[in-house]
Amino acid sequence: MKSRIGRIFENTKDFIGIIIGCVIFAISYAWFLIPFKVSPGGVGGIAQVINHFTGFPAGISMIIINVPLFILAYFFLGKQFGFRSFFGMFVGSILIDLFSPELLYKNFPFLREIINTQYWAFTDNILLASIAGSVLLGLGLGIIFRFRGSTGGTDIPVAMLKQYTGVSMGSGYWVIETAIIFGIGVVFKDLNLIIWGYLNLFITTQIVDITAEGLPYVKGAYIISKAEAAIKSRIFDELDRGITVFHSEGGYTGNQRNVMFCAVNRRQVTQLRRIVKEEDPKAFMYLVDVNDVMGDGFKSRVLDFQPDSPPA
Repeated sequence: MKSRIGRIFENTKDFIGIIIGCVIFAISYAWFLIPFKVSPGGVGGIAQVINHFTGFPAGISMIIINVPLFILAYFFLGKQFGFRSFFGMFVGSILIDLFSPELLYKNFPFLREIINTQYWAFTDNILLASIAGSVLLGLGLGIIFRFRGSTGGTDIPVAMLKQYTGVSMGSGYWVIETAIIFGIGVVFKDLNLIIWGYLNLFITTQIVDITAEGLPYVKGAYIISKAEAAIKSRIFDELDRGITVFHSEGGYTGNQRNVMFCAVNRRQVTQLRRIVKEEDPKAFMYLVDVNDVMGDGFKSRVLDFQPDSPPA
């Protein structure tokens, strides 16, 4: 069990990480996405529509939309969306308004040379804005998720959809985000925004996965060889990796065979191939990507979304 100091340190680290993610999240919206009405969907997209027609700050709109969603989540989903999620939503939304290019233009003269006043953005090109905004949004969200936070938004209705209809999380996200992206295109009477929205959604989700979980860096190797003992010995000695042996049967011949399985880092794949080829040129081996490995010598990519630690 962690000590009180250990829990305080871990929680402090998480909240600092969430704040850093919120800063990047806010920059993506305020500097690039909102000025060009480009959105991957979500509450941010709805807030853009409100901002366009009423001039009401997008960040405050996101808070107003999110609060009832959090209340619904509490009653229908329990404490799954806890204080970290509310904190991430609130800080990220407030920072969107604080980082508004118009506000920065007024208060920081040295930024006036790089702020485009026609669009009130940091570029005058919608393609650059879409790419930069998507990458930064994915980076910010990924950091927030990595430190067990969230920004609320469509996470909540998607979770409710899954719980009460059985629809997968992935399908739920695409249904809800698609509705919002198409809605933005119709409201602004610009179908090009639908294409930009999907481009943004694709880039953002890819960057979120990479940032939150890291690149798949482990390969799983299945090896069938008559030189089983020699290959195992060299893997132990040269790669310092363990091996699991499965007892199998050939589908055509019916012969009993052993299948060796070994998880290795990507940089060790070349060495593994060399070992197998040198010991048995006729060996059968195939490699697969391994999304997560827990154990000695490997760092897990699984994110911990457990509720906040109770006070000591």
